[in-house]
Amino acid sequence: MRFMMLLKADKTTETGALPTQKDLEVMGKYNEELVKAGVLLDAAGLQPSSKGAKVTFQNGKPQVTDGPFVETKELIAGYWMIRVKSKEEAIEWAKRVPFDRLPSNGRIPEIELRQMFELTDFPDVPPEVAKMEESFNTGRTGQEK
Repeated sequence: MRFMMLLKADKTTETGALPTQKDLEVMGKYNEELVKAGVLLDAAGLQPSSKGAKVTFQNGKPQVTDGPFVETKELIAGYWMIRVKSKEEAIEWAKRVPFDRLPSNGRIPEIELRQMFELTDFPDVPPEVAKMEESFNTGRTGQEK
């Protein structure tokens, strides 16, 4: 099963300040553990919301709002996508994020865990959708030449 480990944003991450070399080393070691365990599928830090936009659909019509966004507690600063055997294993990986070796700047770091849907969760998947999903999971989108 796949889980997203969503790192919640805060005032510091929303400034766009880059991590220090030491911070990168600490997180790099954690990410290396995920790779060695064979559970890491993807991971990235996100730019602050000031560089983003929201698209909402009022009565079915798209409306674009440029960042920054005021509700920092609702924003995501980064993520890990992992494949594990259980929710408990995902929780164990989240508990190992090395926040004890990173500057807190007065914040309380938070990671939200969300299980991702799998094709097997749906009763009647059309073959073309199953094929498309399989190509995404293997990294082949059919657009390669």
